[in-house]
Amino acid sequence: MNPRRRSPRSAQSAHAHAFTDAPDLRRRGLWLVLAFLGMATAVFGRLVQVQVIQGRSLARAAAESHTTSVSLHATRGVILDGTGRVLVSNIQVFDVFADPALVPAADRTQVAGQLAPILQLSSAQILRALNQPNQFDYLAKAVSQDVNDKLQALGLSGIGTVPSEESVYNSSGVPGDSFAANLLGFVNAAGVGQYGLEGYYNSILSGVNGHESTLTDVNGNAIVLGRQQMVPAQNGDNLELGLDSRIQYDADLALANGVMASKSTSGTLMIMDTKTGAIDAWAQYPSYNANDYASANIADFRDLAVTQPYEPGSIMKVITFAGGLNHNAFTPSTVIDEKQQRIDGFLIHDWDRRSHGNVSMQWVLDDSLNNGAIDAMKMEGENAFYNNLLAFGIGAPTGIDLAGEVNDPLAPETSWNPLRYAEATFGQGLVTTPVEMLAAVNAVANGGVWVQPHAVNAILNPNTGTTTAFVPETRRVMSATAANTLAHMMVGVVNDPGSEGKRAKIPGYSMEIAGKTGTAQVALPNGGGYGPNVVASFVGFMPATNPRFTMMVVLNSPQVNAGNRFGSILAAPIWKQMAELMIETWRIEP
Repeated sequence: MNPRRRSPRSAQSAHAHAFTDAPDLRRRGLWLVLAFLGMATAVFGRLVQVQVIQGRSLARAAAESHTTSVSLHATRGVILDGTGRVLVSNIQVFDVFADPALVPAADRTQVAGQLAPILQLSSAQILRALNQPNQFDYLAKAVSQDVNDKLQALGLSGIGTVPSEESVYNSSGVPGDSFAANLLGFVNAAGVGQYGLEGYYNSILSGVNGHESTLTDVNGNAIVLGRQQMVPAQNGDNLELGLDSRIQYDADLALANGVMASKSTSGTLMIMDTKTGAIDAWAQYPSYNANDYASANIADFRDLAVTQPYEPGSIMKVITFAGGLNHNAFTPSTVIDEKQQRIDGFLIHDWDRRSHGNVSMQWVLDDSLNNGAIDAMKMEGENAFYNNLLAFGIGAPTGIDLAGEVNDPLAPETSWNPLRYAEATFGQGLVTTPVEMLAAVNAVANGGVWVQPHAVNAILNPNTGTTTAFVPETRRVMSATAANTLAHMMVGVVNDPGSEGKRAKIPGYSMEIAGKTGTAQVALPNGGGYGPNVVASFVGFMPATNPRFTMMVVLNSPQVNAGNRFGSILAAPIWKQMAELMIETWRIEP
């Protein structure tokens, strides 16, 4: 048999085998096409995700990685007194920054060593900043011009400075303190106003910082022809106060000497323009140096005139008498049988612990008799008395434009009992702030019109030249006739023989000084009654016929002999000293 010759069966088998291989090749081709389609779909989907879904965020991230942003500091507004004298100014300082991407890794240790003595930082601290992955990091804030000059002389790549400003406060006559520190407050290292006017008006004074952004290449180098984006800073507004710097200087000294002489824990002296409510002077002792606030006692930052509630004592009798006179419940010549009385089981006595018999209501005020004040309230009526307290702002904030004002609202009248009414007539059992009492008594001086105390007279926009005047709130709280009668009675408190306010008398002006003494017991903590400490105070205004100012002096916990711990003995002489200085400075005629 010829081996080359195939049998018919063999030929058919080969043909059949070739025929059955064709479908297998098609399946392989189909799978290959499907695989390419799947990969194309995956790539297309990823492109959609990157370009459409994540496009904006990725573009923003890419832009940020090639952008260096530097803050442009706004100039903080200055604070001026009533004559335009600058009380708080700004000096140029510099913030030091680093762009680590521009500092070669091999040079960073050397650069840190060069910067450390100039910035007064450790080399390790600077090196940590230079090793950060970001492209901008502050190394120091508010360095001086001298430090800036030294940095510029080094000419280090990646190290730069940004001009900034720091607030500067004038010195006080009191050693170690800055001028009117508790009124003005201070600006902290972050550029944020704290306490006083700096805290209250921070957003107005600080303005709005801007920024400047520069494009860089992948190595962090600035692209010279790149487009720069800059948002300019908006400088802060200036504040014009009603403050008289000459009077403020004297007030700081007079109060400090008074606190030290009486061995008091602290003191407050406030002077306001009777008619406008503007603050003429605002002193506190102990105080602090706003230029070195970091080294000060933090307790001295508080403005006691607005943040320290206290029981005001007999100064409250001015408000008690205002209600009675306004309701025609009595006159200055009305005679009562003034004697100790027991109310809700408690014996109420006067400062000398005796009854005084038949006395006029004028003498009740002159000699500051507690039981006489209770009788005045009874003649007026409890409900009318309570509403009179509310009218004069007792228990309510004054709205003074200083940071941190607090208030202790009067308890609902339904909760008052006879003892609470009695004690409230002479300023015990209820709580106010010194500025509340100043504003309340000022309403009597202002012909019966309560006016909102305020430190700022106007806000000045240096960019536009516009002035926005402060418009205080006002309200009538008693008739002009009743206010005039009470003012005359308060003149008697200073001028009448044997009266409590005689130490505030000034020769040639005795009939022009209206005043009232106050001595309040200080409550023990946890409702334990009253201890030996007192708050001694004196409030008054002059000239009584047409007042120029209303002034109040408060001494907290004087530690002199117990027999001398009275507002008439300790606070009235300080008031007199300041009044004499104002008479001379303002040339007030008798």
